Amino acid sequence: MGPIDYVVIEFPGSRMTGEGFPLLVDLVDRGLIRILDLLFVKKEEDGSVVGLEIADLTGDGVLDLAVFEGASSGLLGEDDIAEAGQALEPGNSAGILVYENLWAAPFATALRRGGAQMVASGRIPVPAILAALDETDAG
Repeated sequence: MGPIDYVVIEFPGSRMTGEGFPLLVDLVDRGLIRILDLLFVKKEEDGSVVGLEIADLTGDGVLDLAVFEGASSGLLGEDDIAEAGQALEPGNSAGILVYENLWAAPFATALRRGGAQMVASGRIPVPAILAALDETDAG
């Protein structure tokens, strides 16, 4: 297996255009990632978090997310949903995506065969990268 990552993507005002979904499908089709879980939640104004059904985001009568229906490995639990909900502003929705980085699987397998193991992993937030680049350019 390749490394497993997750992202929580917030949609202010629960407005989802569906614009990113063809790109996600492309990543799957090209064998770069495998979607393990995809679910949507909404944080109500009272702070409660509820699940959302796969939907027609663009209003064109086509279920934009139908290709992802049933993407559930069981890795996400109620505690994960609650934690994602804490990150949301009331009235907003989010997609929670858990995916395997298939592109890295052969590399990870080769490392494990050689006795290596991953001991740490992380992600640098894009705003931090942009701020560091701006600082470099200014200096």
